[in-house]
Amino acid sequence: MRVTVRVRPGASRTSVGGGHDGALVVRVEAPAVDGRATDAALAAVARAFGLRPRAVTLVSGRTSRTKVVDIEGDDAKLRPLLHALLVGSG
Repeated sequence: MRVTVRVRPGASRTSVGGGHDGALVVRVEAPAVDGRATDAALAAVARAFGLRPRAVTLVSGRTSRTKVVDIEGDDAKLRPLLHALLVGSG
């Protein structure tokens, strides 16, 4: 499943939830330096979906706050989780 995420680096804690222009919001403690926020965001998305980290891969947006990721897994199980995360507050 392909998902657009909006990364907010430098947060007080890492969390996944809420939406920003249709994208899933991922708040990470890591700074936006040397790809650390991107790596932290991918790991956070994997945890939020109950997957191993390598199940989430970056498609585009390495240096942008808006990224597109592929999430490996059963779409029928992932879509309800995505919906819950989008309407949740993180």
